[in-house]
Amino acid sequence: MLFKQIINGSLGENAYLIAADGQKTCAVVDPGEAEPVLAALKAEGLGCEAILLTHGHFDHIGGVRKLKDATGAKIYIHEADAGMLMSNRMSLAVLIGSMIPSAEPDVLLQGGETLSIAGLNIRVIHTPGHTKGGVCFAVEGEGVLLTGDTLFHTDAGRTDFPGGSAKDLYHSIVDGLYTLEGAYTVYPGHEESTTLDEERKNNLFTIAGARHGW
Repeated sequence: MLFKQIINGSLGENAYLIAADGQKTCAVVDPGEAEPVLAALKAEGLGCEAILLTHGHFDHIGGVRKLKDATGAKIYIHEADAGMLMSNRMSLAVLIGSMIPSAEPDVLLQGGETLSIAGLNIRVIHTPGHTKGGVCFAVEGEGVLLTGDTLFHTDAGRTDFPGGSAKDLYHSIVDGLYTLEGAYTVYPGHEESTTLDEERKNNLFTIAGARHGW
C-alpha cells in the first residue's frame, strides 16, 4: 500500500495520500493546503481521484478547491458537514481571518459505506462529537485508521465548537472505533500516530468519559 503523510500549515494538520500498490491514482485525505499535496502527487507520479474529508473545519479543507480544480477529483464529505465547504463561518475559517474558496461536494456520506477508491476498500465510520458530520476512514485489510480530529494519541478532538458534544464523541470512539476487529494503526489529523489497542488502554479522554458515566 502507498501511504504518505503531509504536514500542513501552522496548526500541523496531517493530510494523507493513500492507494493500493501499483495504482496510477490515489485518494487524498484532508488536504489542509493544496500546494504540498500537489507537490507530493507530482513526486509520486500520481493523479488524485478522490478527496476524502474527515470533517469540515478550515484546517482540513483549505486546499480542497484548488486540489479539485487541478485534478478533477471527487469530494467526499459527510452530509452533516457539507455546508462547511461553502461557508467560512461554518468551517471556522473566520476565526483566523481566512477566506477559503468554496467547493461543492460530489458525494455526501452517511456512514456505513465502503468506498472502492484507488484499489482500496475504505470503510466510512460516522463519528460525531468533534463535528456533527465527523467520520473516520478504515482501510480494510491494511490496518490503517484515519481518524481526523476524532481520536488522537491519548486524547480526542475538541468539543467546544458548534456541533460538538463530548458525550457523542465518547460514544463514537468507544462504541464505534474501539469495537473494530483486528490491529489498527491510528493516523490522526494532528500530531503523531498511535495504535487502536494503545488508545483502548490509555486514552485519557475515554477513561474520563467512563468515569463520568457517559
